Amino acid sequence: MNLINYQQNKNNKTSISRQQGSDFAKHVANDFNPIHDIDNKRFCVPGDLLFALVIDRYGLSQNMRFVFSGMVRDNVLLNFPDLESEMVPATEATTEPITEEVSSISITDDKNKTYLSIEQSGDTSHNKQMINNLINNYVTFSGQTFPHILVPLMADKGVMINPQRPLVIYESMEINLQQLDIQQPGLQLSDSSLEVNGKRGQVSLNFSIKDGEQVIGNGKKSMLLSGLRPYDEEQIQQLIQMYDSRKQAFMA
Repeated sequence: MNLINYQQNKNNKTSISRQQGSDFAKHVANDFNPIHDIDNKRFCVPGDLLFALVIDRYGLSQNMRFVFSGMVRDNVLLNFPDLESEMVPATEATTEPITEEVSSISITDDKNKTYLSIEQSGDTSHNKQMINNLINNYVTFSGQTFPHILVPLMADKGVMINPQRPLVIYESMEINLQQLDIQQPGLQLSDSSLEVNGKRGQVSLNFSIKDGEQVIGNGKKSMLLSGLRPYDEEQIQQLIQMYDSRKQAFMA
């Protein structure tokens, strides 16, 4: 995967077009959430793409937390702080981890609005091949949220998202790694939960990070649901069918 295909860089600013965001969601993340369709009025850039751009640019640290505070619309000019002086340049990337002194990063626009905040600690690796493999595994795991994980959670709580305007918002993600020398990265769901508060809900997905068969870390993804209503099996099945039809039409 070449992330240059999913971003535009000019005058030290990064932007993502509707086509690029939609292509990443469908081609890479296997995510067919309507909010990532190029003709959707509420279009937003996939959170997994922002995650990928961050670790591709700044490296993978042992402990990282990503907090999303605003939906990135198409062609918003984003400022990624220039931290080259504190990091190993991409041309000198090594498989050996290095000590990373940067503790926080904020991705903002020209009005100083923050869209993504990152906290990081521990050693940092800039091994491009390992990072690319981890990105692919993470976004593949993340793309399975609907319907495989989310629908059983909603059924258990007796609630569902609005089938006419399904809205699932990426809130945060964190990873904690025991090591950075990862040869065969993989992610596996370890636990999931849904907390309901009126018409809103918070989903937590806990996962193990593996190198082959060995567990080398863990992570957590949090999402917000809005417009919750009583669970209706028929409407849920129609929503799943619509989602699958969109996916099949795209693949065809």
